[in-house]
Amino acid sequence: MTITAASMQKDVYKEFHSRAYHPEVTEVYANFTSRSGKLSNVANNDKVAFVGLQYFIKSYLQEEWQDFFAADKHTAVANHRRIMTAMLGYPVDVGYLEALHDLGYLPLRIKALPEGTLVPYQVPPITVVNTKPGFEWLTNMIETVLSCENWPIQTSTTTSVAYLKVFREFAQKTGLPQEFVPFQGHDFSFRGMFGKHAAAMSGFGHLASGLVGTDTIPAVLFAEKYYGADVDKELVGCSVDATEHSVTCSWIQEGEIEFFQYLMREQSPTGILSVVSDTWDFWKLVTEYLPELKAEIMARDGTVVIRPDSGDPVKILTGYCVSPVSEYSELVDSQQQAQEMAMTDGFEAYRWQGNYYSVEPHPTQLQECEVKGLIECLWDTFGGTVTDKGFKLLDEHIGAIYGDAITLERQRQILQRLMDKGFASKVVLGIGSYSYQYVTRDTHGSAVKATSVVKNNQRVAIFKEPRTDSKKRSAKGLLKVERVNGELICKDNVTEEEEKQGLLEVVFEDGELLKETTLGEIRALISAQIS
Repeated sequence: MTITAASMQKDVYKEFHSRAYHPEVTEVYANFTSRSGKLSNVANNDKVAFVGLQYFIKSYLQEEWQDFFAADKHTAVANHRRIMTAMLGYPVDVGYLEALHDLGYLPLRIKALPEGTLVPYQVPPITVVNTKPGFEWLTNMIETVLSCENWPIQTSTTTSVAYLKVFREFAQKTGLPQEFVPFQGHDFSFRGMFGKHAAAMSGFGHLASGLVGTDTIPAVLFAEKYYGADVDKELVGCSVDATEHSVTCSWIQEGEIEFFQYLMREQSPTGILSVVSDTWDFWKLVTEYLPELKAEIMARDGTVVIRPDSGDPVKILTGYCVSPVSEYSELVDSQQQAQEMAMTDGFEAYRWQGNYYSVEPHPTQLQECEVKGLIECLWDTFGGTVTDKGFKLLDEHIGAIYGDAITLERQRQILQRLMDKGFASKVVLGIGSYSYQYVTRDTHGSAVKATSVVKNNQRVAIFKEPRTDSKKRSAKGLLKVERVNGELICKDNVTEEEEKQGLLEVVFEDGELLKETTLGEIRALISAQIS
């Protein structure tokens, strides 16, 4: 019988540490902290969303270690001894693991802030300490996996919160109903993630923010397994009937009008139907096919969502910023001069001899529909209402989603440009693996560091302060997190009594999860902090 070795979820060099600590050290105290936003993927970010610890406790500290403790001692350590001996080149002494097996549980205490807390840089949301002498090696043995399993979820949640805040901002500005906001950011990242488990972890971070649109099914399963979610009782994540290019292409002989009609009449007569619309000629579909289908779309009980999937998403949705000069040929002698004037004045398009042209090194003639953009074209065909803030809101029977390459920067550009044109921010934007995976542990400087030990029965503050890089200086001693003037701060080198009084609460001790949270509670806490 081969045991799944929870004891080997670490860097190899940590195998040596059970023998390398000072012989008189009996306790090691460490923390997990996001140290810096210098490399943050969110502009002007000052806080990181703390999410993921409960998953780590349930999956690793409990589920993976359960096999170790359930097996007989020889079986529990045999594969560890075999692998580590081969990697290090000498017979590895696993006596320290045998002692752990005799104990029968993980002697660790983990304290944490509530999951969903937006935590300032330099403030630790987690501390870890061993609860029994002789197991001081255990605290930092789990450093590697603690970091590996926690920074990605926190980073994805922080990214998702940033999207959510911008959607809320423009809904408020334009009068878009706030209840639409959770559906505006849709997780399309699954296929681009670093494996299906990474997709589940990151996808849960997306859901934890309060955004509910997702096509990442494993994220919903993750929420049910580790965070008490229940799709039968609450909205965990949702999606819609939607097509892809292979489906559209199967109608190549019949054409797109017949395709739309088949979907609306036979397969999705009610509810939301999203149709990828740029397989061939997107603007022909928008200006010719949709007007022809208008009566059927307007009579349908639901929303038909038009989904472009190529081109510049900002311009596809919002059109071009056109020079107010009505006809450059009346002012200058050549198109090159018109091009240079429009470019100098910061415009994206201009009119020359009655036609629109893009401001590019090689100007392209534009159709009027391209200049308007999809949202304005849909308004021209289907109309809508005006919000209490005076912005145009597309009719409920029609909508738009762009599911590719929507960065945080592009999200703001799209919503701002729509608002500048007088439109409410009724659009759904897909968030993909570029946003959720083009990050590292350094994005928020997340790290686990030991700051205190008990040595020869005396508390000793320890710290890291490299003269070659002051930014890597760690806190020292025991830590206390408290709120001052509404903001979380960390006090280091506090007494044992002070450490007990802070906001960090015991959530795990000696193998037991003592305090659970749910997806609903996390969402509510995040929402309260960004409202």
